Amino acid sequence: MTQYFDVFNGDADGICALHQLRLAQPLDATLISGVKRDIGLLAQVHAAAGDEITVLDIVMSKNHAALVTLLEAGAHVRYFDHHIPGDIPQHPHLDAYIDTDANVCTSLLVNRYLSGSQLIWAVVAAFGDNMADAARTAASPLDLNAAQLDELRSLGECINYNGYGDTLADLFFAPIDLYRVVHAYADPFEFIRADPAYQILRDGYAEDLVQAQAVPPIQVRSSGAVYLLPDATWSRRVSGVFGNRLATDHPERAHAVLTHKPGGGYVVSVRAPQTTKAGADVLCSSFATGGGRRGAAGINHLPEVELEEFVNCFYKIFEKN
Repeated sequence: MTQYFDVFNGDADGICALHQLRLAQPLDATLISGVKRDIGLLAQVHAAAGDEITVLDIVMSKNHAALVTLLEAGAHVRYFDHHIPGDIPQHPHLDAYIDTDANVCTSLLVNRYLSGSQLIWAVVAAFGDNMADAARTAASPLDLNAAQLDELRSLGECINYNGYGDTLADLFFAPIDLYRVVHAYADPFEFIRADPAYQILRDGYAEDLVQAQAVPPIQVRSSGAVYLLPDATWSRRVSGVFGNRLATDHPERAHAVLTHKPGGGYVVSVRAPQTTKAGADVLCSSFATGGGRRGAAGINHLPEVELEEFVNCFYKIFEKN
């Protein structure tokens, strides 16, 4: 008997990508997700020959070994992602839909795959992934007014905000639970109006952002600014969306937001200047647990002794771009 698995990132892009697919192609599958930075998710899949796995917004390079194992076991894998993939296995059981363009997110790839049948949720995801221009461009066929686009932007940001945290305990909703709540709504405006989850996320996002905006940068230059947030649940939740807000407010600058980890070291979120959308992946990939895409990337664990090195590398890269 064929088993089905849906493996997805716990942020807005992963949740909305799966939501689109399952609105268009309903299927009862085992769901696997986690906090946004929990990207080694394919290792949790135990599949056999003939099983079907759909992967959404999970960087392939960090899952390469598990992917090869699953393919060699005879499983079929459909893989959608917009991060730098590394070596893509050449295998008849792998269908890879990869596009690393800085203005493409995974949900826009799924929208392309579905020929636009669930476009509005791809717009939500693009807003959540801090791709406002791409979101508005994609939304053009929907003929939405400015107020409606602003509602979709808020929804995308709130879903994305929920994905950040050191553990699931930091989040308002486990990503699998939030996906199930969202998936009850084909219309995002109905979700906004009717479901209490949206109000919970919107209020939490607003409160956490106020606290983050009260923290001054530890260093700021014309090319970029570096922020260090305290060891607190709110700071772990808001780190990524705070970086997005800084990038939107100062599009000519790069930004790094570091958050103390409970066990020591830092989690790092980096946003390249909106004017170039380049360099974030190069910076973060130069550190052991780093990776991402050109416009936005991160480091899962930066030891405290490497903070000075990180700041020096940050300015070396972005003062060139």
